[in-house]
Amino acid sequence: MASQTTHGVAGTPKATKDNILEIGAAATQSFGPIKAICAHLNAFHVYVSDPSRSVEANHYCTHLSADVRQCLIYDAPTNPARLIGVEYMITPRLYETLDKEERKLWHSHDFEVRSGMLIMPNPNVPNAAWEVAETEEMKEVIGLYGKTYHFWQVDRGDTLPLGKPELMTSFTKDEQVPWDKVKDRDERNGVETSRKKEARKGIEGVEIHEDADSCWEE
Repeated sequence: MASQTTHGVAGTPKATKDNILEIGAAATQSFGPIKAICAHLNAFHVYVSDPSRSVEANHYCTHLSADVRQCLIYDAPTNPARLIGVEYMITPRLYETLDKEERKLWHSHDFEVRSGMLIMPNPNVPNAAWEVAETEEMKEVIGLYGKTYHFWQVDRGDTLPLGKPELMTSFTKDEQVPWDKVKDRDERNGVETSRKKEARKGIEGVEIHEDADSCWEE
C-alpha cells in the first residue's frame, strides 16, 4: 500500500538528499516554462472510453500564442500533487483548420463555463472581487476547444501511471454531471457553482462545431 506521505504514489518517502537537491535547484535553475504558467483552472474531465467516470482536474496553463494554450493537469492544487495529464486549448479559427477525425478528439467549454462548473480557485482574494476577473477570463475560455489526455487514472486508485493514455472530454449537459463531486469541490474551495452560473448569465453561448464533443453523440 502506498504511503500517505507520498500522496498515493508507489515507493518510499523522499530521502533527505532529494529535498536538498530540490532546494538547490530552486535557488539556481530558472524553471522558465513553469514560471510562464499564468492561470489555475479547476474542472472535471470525463473518460471518453467510459463516460460514467470523471475526475477532478487542476489545470495550470500557459499562453503560447493568442490562439494556443497548454495546461499541465494535476490531481490536487497543493504539493505533493500528481501530474495526471495535459490539455491543449485552441481558438475556433485553428480548430476549423483541422480534419474531421482530428476535430473529434477535441471538446468544447461552453457548458463548463456557463454552468459555473469551471472555476479559477483563488483563496487569497475575496470571492466577490475575484469573480469579476474570473468572469472576464471565462469570456475567453468559453469559445476554446480542448484536447486532453490523462496518463494516470488516480480515480481508480492507481499508484503509477499505468496503461495507455486516456482521451478525456468535458460535460455538456446537466444530467451528465455528478453534482455530488462538484459540491465537494466547491466546499473545499469555498465557492458556489450556482453563484458563478448566475454571475455568468451575461456571457453569450457559442456555436459549437458539430464534430466536437463526439463522446456524447447519440
